[in-house]
Amino acid sequence: MKLTLMIMAAGMGSRYGGLKQLDPVGPGGEIIMDYSVFDALRAGFHRVVFVIRRSIEQDFRRAIGSRFEKRLETVYAFQELDSLPAGFAVPAERQKPWGTGHAMLVGRDLVPGPFAVINADDFYGAGAFQLLADYLRSAAARGREYAMVGYTLRDTLSDHGTVTRGICECDDRLYLRRIVETAQLARDGQRAVSIDVQGARHSFTGDEWVSMNAWAFTPTIFDHLDREFRVFLETRRADPKAEFFIPGVVGRLIEEQRARVRILPGASRWFGITYRNDKPFLESALKEMAAQGAYPARLWS
Repeated sequence: MKLTLMIMAAGMGSRYGGLKQLDPVGPGGEIIMDYSVFDALRAGFHRVVFVIRRSIEQDFRRAIGSRFEKRLETVYAFQELDSLPAGFAVPAERQKPWGTGHAMLVGRDLVPGPFAVINADDFYGAGAFQLLADYLRSAAARGREYAMVGYTLRDTLSDHGTVTRGICECDDRLYLRRIVETAQLARDGQRAVSIDVQGARHSFTGDEWVSMNAWAFTPTIFDHLDREFRVFLETRRADPKAEFFIPGVVGRLIEEQRARVRILPGASRWFGITYRNDKPFLESALKEMAAQGAYPARLWS
């Protein structure tokens, strides 16, 4: 079975102030996406779909895509504000992207079978890609059971400020019940705390599973996404800040018993750069992994 990895990268230009400002984090000058593609190749993925904006296509292909095009099949999908179903128009005040669910939808025609989808700017670790690949190889091609790599909350917090995480509630067999988007999460020793909009304090053990947008789907997800996105546009498109997110769609499918989602316990450490001061920690971790032989000192040498 040929496996596809979809990488959502349409927000890169705005998030980092332009592709030229993508910071290297690896000992050989690699960016986070280099590690994602490297790990995906080792796990057996054969194809990568980059979801980007047309305005960054040329720079993206030259600076990033060219590194991968000789190593695996590399294709591009374009997430634009006007990539909408017939009958819908972009509101005049809309500038914000439509969200991760929309990013998946624009790549629909480039995904022929079971696939994984990830964020461009998260380091998931080799174990995550192996879990995704193993799950997808056993998934029914038209099945309605999906999966998500879960990480423990304490391992996804920043020492330099608060974060927002999708905290997962699951049954004793690790099937997802729902995802609760939780903002203002901060480290509290081995635990975590958050303050909600009413000012109430909530405490967490730190052992809770969280979603970091590492998903395994079959193509059946696209019909769900299409239907839910139309509902979103009908009800929320007038809100210039509203976004259509993957966890929201997954949560409704579970609630309506139209799909099941299994949590795959993360087999490696997640890293991200929420704050500039998070970067040295990731650089140090990658240097140590290279010293231990987990990665070459230069990935693509």
